[in-house]
Amino acid sequence: MTSLSVWWDEAADGPVNMASDEALAAEALDRGGLVVRLYGWTVSTLSLGAFQPLAEAQAAFRGLPIVRRPSGGGAIVHGSDLTYAAAVPRSHAWGGSTQALYDALHTALVETLVHRGVPARLHEAEDGSGDATALLCFDRRAPGDIVVPRPDGRAAAKIMGSAQRRLGTTVLQHGSLLLRANGDVDGQARHPGLADLHEAAAAWVARDVVQNWLGRVAGALGARLEFQPLPFARGREEQVAHGAIRFAAQTWTARR
Repeated sequence: MTSLSVWWDEAADGPVNMASDEALAAEALDRGGLVVRLYGWTVSTLSLGAFQPLAEAQAAFRGLPIVRRPSGGGAIVHGSDLTYAAAVPRSHAWGGSTQALYDALHTALVETLVHRGVPARLHEAEDGSGDATALLCFDRRAPGDIVVPRPDGRAAAKIMGSAQRRLGTTVLQHGSLLLRANGDVDGQARHPGLADLHEAAAAWVARDVVQNWLGRVAGALGARLEFQPLPFARGREEQVAHGAIRFAAQTWTARR
């Protein structure tokens, strides 16, 4: 039986997280299958999609650290979310189309949340809510995003979105599960998270939820779920440090 290798890392800053995720893509190619890294952020940070302009983000989020992801999609204010990176060779069954990996991970999480009593669902195109051109990912809606009803009956709130980038012979996908509203931003940028929308979620043990979620992903692959005992960067320190220099450089951040 094949294995789905998962690393759950300690929080890091933006450049280190992005360099680690880029290295994860190389690891997927070496292993010939899906690999996943879960992590947090040492400080609230705005991650900018690969093709988004920097100027708009700087004007809207003065003082907040900004890092540009290698993946596409909209900007995300991290710090109150669980972020994941998933990578798979393009030759893999889930690497051949843009939607396959996206749907596999999102469907499994919806099943986990519904099993725990949260009426989560996948956003459908005909729902028509959200601005596809908005700066922030959680202001956008795309088919397959995970949404949860609001207590006040307004349009369902998005709690997870993902974005991809094809890097040569691999596919790298980033996703953010918003756990709670981020207190470091104000106004419309402070989106409600899972615990804000569903009171019982505040008491959940995150690892139990992730174990169930990624266990379902592994099951769909016919694979065994394996959480790795060491941080992803262990043994890859030079590779990650070199990549972090590039992701911290203004020439990378300002490339759009």
